[in-house]
Amino acid sequence: MSESTSTPAAADPGAKRKPALLAAAGVTAAAAILYGGWWLLTQRHHESTDNAYVQGQVVQITPQVAGTVLAVLADDTDLVKAGQPLVKLDAADAKLALDRAEAQLAQTVREVRTVYANDATYAANVRLREAEVARAEAEAQRAADDLARRRPLLASGAVGGEEMKHAETTLASARSALAAARSALAAAQEQATSNRALTDGTTPEHHPNVERAAAAVREAWLALQRTELPAPIAGQVAKRSVQVGQRVAPGTPLMSVVPLEQVWVEANFKEGQLRDMRIGQPVKLTADLYGSRVEYEGHVVGVGAGTGSAFALLPAQNATGNWIKVVQRVPVRIELDAKQLSEHPLRVGLSMEASVDTADTRGEPVLAAVNRSTNRTAVFDAAGEAADRRVHEIIARNLGRPVKG
Repeated sequence: MSESTSTPAAADPGAKRKPALLAAAGVTAAAAILYGGWWLLTQRHHESTDNAYVQGQVVQITPQVAGTVLAVLADDTDLVKAGQPLVKLDAADAKLALDRAEAQLAQTVREVRTVYANDATYAANVRLREAEVARAEAEAQRAADDLARRRPLLASGAVGGEEMKHAETTLASARSALAAARSALAAAQEQATSNRALTDGTTPEHHPNVERAAAAVREAWLALQRTELPAPIAGQVAKRSVQVGQRVAPGTPLMSVVPLEQVWVEANFKEGQLRDMRIGQPVKLTADLYGSRVEYEGHVVGVGAGTGSAFALLPAQNATGNWIKVVQRVPVRIELDAKQLSEHPLRVGLSMEASVDTADTRGEPVLAAVNRSTNRTAVFDAAGEAADRRVHEIIARNLGRPVKG
């Protein structure tokens, strides 16, 4: 008798994998939907780049006059204030030049003062010569009348020939004296006119000779002041190369001052990313120095005048047979929040990541030209004012006027 045995049907492996695949597909689809919704709602309005760097002004300190360095008053990494002395040059030659210029101005003022005083003297001389001419004319007229009375009496013998000859001699002498008086008057008038030509339309303090000497004093004064080099702006010293005892020429770079509170970010975006970018759009930035724990807030203020390759030392030459298109990048300038910058300082050249929110497109396109205020310094204004005060003091003192304090 044979026994028959029955084995249960083997389990289907596909039936076990199907729920797992469906679950994975569902999770993937949900993640894709969530990511798509997140991108549509937020990220499609953002343009990002990690090709961004901190930029700032690098103000070179250069002398305006030649000289030997006597003192260096700041070094690398030092913080300096606007107007703070950084370098001092030997001022001995400049002081001597100023002394000579001041002495020349004083002498010129006194010479011009004499010219103005001569106006009255020459005018009085003209009046004196005019009186002499009037007297000479009267004498000549009297002699002419006397001769005219005697001439009819000569024929009757009432007047002798000798007396007639004497009357003619008197008339000739009077006329000669009149001619001499008129000649002296003409010379006096010419001398007075020549002197007035030096003084008409001006005052002693504004006389051309005084102005020329005053300009020499201002020049010498400024040259003396320029032997001390101040910081034109507040910032941190960098790239110091000057040494004590060094002989420097005008324009020689001695050091640089970087105003770290005025740095900005230059983010290089691809040209296609600029379509919806506008002036004033908000920007989120992070620095490699601080990482994601510090997020800066900024805004777009402008775009560069050309791509980076256009201003390269060797610009690309694309007019060739083997040309390959390369997407260009354009620098976009981003200003940072001043408060954040003071709390978390940056340095020029640091790497940044920038993300521009392009949702609001109501502003001016970044490609539009924007006028911005220019930087200036008032550090050097005081030198010119001090020179003017010194000139006015010298002029007043040599004109015999009180010097105002």
